[in-house]
Order: sequence, then C-alpha cells, then structure tokens
Amino acid sequence: MRLITFTRSGSNLPEIGARIPNPAGDQILPFADIAKKLSVSGFPGDMRSFLRAGSSVMDQAKSWVSASSDHSALLISAKDITYLPPIMDAEKFLCVGKNYRTHLEELKRTNLIKEIPQEPTSFIKLNSCLSGHEAKVVRPHGITRLDYEPELVFVMGKRALGAKKAEAMDYVAGVTILNDLTCRDLQLREVASGSRFWTGKNIPGFGPLGPEIVTIDEIPNVYDLWMTCSVNGQERMRVNTADQIWKISDILEHFSRFIPIEAGDMFSTGAPGGVAVGKENAEDLYLKPGDVVECAIDGISVLRTTIVE
Repeated sequence: MRLITFTRSGSNLPEIGARIPNPAGDQILPFADIAKKLSVSGFPGDMRSFLRAGSSVMDQAKSWVSASSDHSALLISAKDITYLPPIMDAEKFLCVGKNYRTHLEELKRTNLIKEIPQEPTSFIKLNSCLSGHEAKVVRPHGITRLDYEPELVFVMGKRALGAKKAEAMDYVAGVTILNDLTCRDLQLREVASGSRFWTGKNIPGFGPLGPEIVTIDEIPNVYDLWMTCSVNGQERMRVNTADQIWKISDILEHFSRFIPIEAGDMFSTGAPGGVAVGKENAEDLYLKPGDVVECAIDGISVLRTTIVE
C-alpha cells in the first residue's frame, strides 16, 4: 500500500489516503471519504495517528485499497491533489550520518570527516524544513553550494524501547524517500567550528519527503534496494543499500536503548556515495534554480523536487 498525506485542489486541509497506481493516471483513495461511506467512526485523520492506531487500522485500510474499484466514485485524480510530507509532525526524525562506505570516502577526501564512527550517529531533521513531492524548494540568496542526498527512510509502525536486532523489522511500517538537501556553504563552516546543529540541512524546504510511505510488505529486501538521484534527467548516482554500514536493525537497537521510539517516528539511513561535493567538478554539479531533482528507490518510488531562486 502507498500511504500519502495530501490536500485536494482548492483546499488547505491535510488528509491521508492511498495512491492507487494506474497506467491511465494515478488515483487517490481518501480514507476520510471511505470511512464516512462505510460508517466507520473515529478513523484517524492524520498519518501519525493512523500508524499509532495499530495493525487493525492498517489492515482495514489495506482492505479498502484492495477493493478500491468498488469505491470508484470516491477516487480522486492524482493531478488534483498536492502532496504533503507523508508524516508532517513526527516526534523524532533522526538522520543517521556517515552510513554508506562510498559516501565516507567522499567525505574523507573533502575533509568533512576525519575518521569512521564506531557506532551509529545522527542529527535531528526539523519538521519545519520538510516539503512534499513535486515541491518547489527555494535556494536562499547567497547560497551557491546546494547538494542533493537521496536517502532511504524507515517509518516506525509501533513503539520500540530496548528493541533487539532480530526483531527490528517487526517495528517498521514502511519506507519513504528523503532528499536531504544540504547547503555545503554552511555545512563546511559548521564542521570547522565544531557545531552539530547542521543549519545547512534544516533550512525551510530542505527536506523533501515522500511521495508516499510504501508499506513494508511491498519491499522485497530493504538491504538490496538501488537508491538513485537524477538532475534534469541525468543520473548522478546509483548505490545499493547493501553498501550501508549500519542496517536498520543496528540503528533501531542503538537508539531505542534508552529512548522510546514511537509509531510515526522516522530514521533516515544516510546519503549514498555520488553527491556533488565529493566530485572534482562539484561547482558544476551543485543545484541551481530550474533544476529538477528526482530521488528514487529504483523501480518502487520517485520523489521529485524543483529548485527555484
């Protein structure tokens, strides 16, 4: 199932539903409408509440999607919605850094790191910086080194405290994509000063997320996915998640030792190798106004962003 948060054309009210892929044009099944039609009271109206409601509500939504042809009058064309970040109000959105071997080599060459960490590290992605699929992201005045970073994100489906590696996938509801846009101008200054806030990753709009949460039952193997990034139709990177140092099992066990991880919390698992800053012609590759960036889990989902001045 492809879970989305969206607004309809002419409305500012966020809703949740499912994207129904269709060769003739994708359609959206709004959960609020079908709950009303079937007289289902108290159905969650936002994604975090939906995930916290548990497996029975998830299974109910899956049954609606499976029978979407019986509810054709409720379907909305995907052209008539605006995608929002699938989860807009996560309590915790932790971004694991330095997690792809190929990316570590880039960072060492550019002096952004000096050594490989011995355990997972992370920083916080602020909800205020998130944007949705097809969003236009403003490159701030004076910023010239805007970089792309496609990342696989795990969305938690139930509370985890003291989780063990062997059971990690039991806590995962699904995956989505983050383009962890990074202002290298600011990041290089923060590295030099020892700051860990990562201002260059938390500017408003610098967190395109989505377009959907792909439920985990639709992912054959999370450790064998190709993460790609294209700019204006030209592929810039293609790296398999097998290159990750810390798997979701390591990450969840590490961070849930003392802090409860709740349903609706997210873990972004790091940028693969191939970002602009790691290449000799980096100045030519940094994102410019007019660039269209597509980050993808190859063959599964694509997140599209346009950079504007």
